[in-house]
Amino acid sequence: MNVNRKVLTLDEFTIQELRGLPHATGQLSSLLRDIGLAAKRVNVEVNKAGLVDILGDTGTINVQGEDVKKLDIFANNQFMGVLKHGISCAGIGSEEMDDFVVFDDEISNASKYVVMFDPLDGSGNIDVNISIGTIFSVFKRVSELGKPCTKEDFLQPGNRQVAAGYVIYGSSTMLVYATSRAVNGFTLDTAIGEFCLSHPDIQCPVDGKMYSVNHGNFFQYEKQVQEYITACQKKNKTNGGPYTQRYIGSMVADVHRNLIKGGIFMYPATTDKPKGKLRLMYECKPLAFIVEKAGGKATDGKNRILDLQPEALHQRTPFFIGSKNMMEELEGFLTA
Repeated sequence: MNVNRKVLTLDEFTIQELRGLPHATGQLSSLLRDIGLAAKRVNVEVNKAGLVDILGDTGTINVQGEDVKKLDIFANNQFMGVLKHGISCAGIGSEEMDDFVVFDDEISNASKYVVMFDPLDGSGNIDVNISIGTIFSVFKRVSELGKPCTKEDFLQPGNRQVAAGYVIYGSSTMLVYATSRAVNGFTLDTAIGEFCLSHPDIQCPVDGKMYSVNHGNFFQYEKQVQEYITACQKKNKTNGGPYTQRYIGSMVADVHRNLIKGGIFMYPATTDKPKGKLRLMYECKPLAFIVEKAGGKATDGKNRILDLQPEALHQRTPFFIGSKNMMEELEGFLTA
């Protein structure tokens, strides 16, 4: 078998990036490789979920008030376990846990970073074989190195993220992550068990033809949002439309498609959930970081998502994210 040495694995890519940063310690590269390892373990279970007793609910409710799926718990344990036994993470926050977890040992306390993650976004789609994903966010600690991390390390605005990414478990499994330098995508080659660079330097198209929103909540959205959705449907050939609606129900899959092809994803506030449903810390901030680094935009309808100062680990927010020109068109409706 001929091996294409022009294709870099995730490990090779992170090491190559490290060589270009002479003052880097390598902790972030190590952390990203740990996340890749956990993702591969989760991918195996996602692919055989229909064959083992890992589908369905555990019978418990998470901090968000939602039924906990068995595969959610498996994914949460995998990411927490890999990060705890690594050398680059001082603690984690997870959507599935009430509070953050401190890895209080000598090596972890010396680590510069904390990680927040949604272990399995879209888990309600597990048993119908629709794409699901993992979302993660990396912050540099503000607490003193050598001591246990603190809540302040986690409650930082998104503009202080040093890296963020997601894994999408679909027809192929991809890991996409962003740093201050670029957004890069890696596809899992199951033949060798490695994530390989497949989408270097991802750029989000400034225009798109797709909008993603739950139309079932249309009459619960504020008037300006309803008007924008109606405008998306009424566009004609002379003004570039109409837009096509694509809504999967797994945010990772919707945002990934729009990142590659151009589009806008919306999860507005509703009369039932006036503060929004999506989690600022575990879902919105990391995806906003990725899409902005790729040239797109993300807001809560009024403010840039990355500028929001979080007040709680499980804070919720309205969320709008996508191609630059489509987002600016939306903002014209929201500020009218």
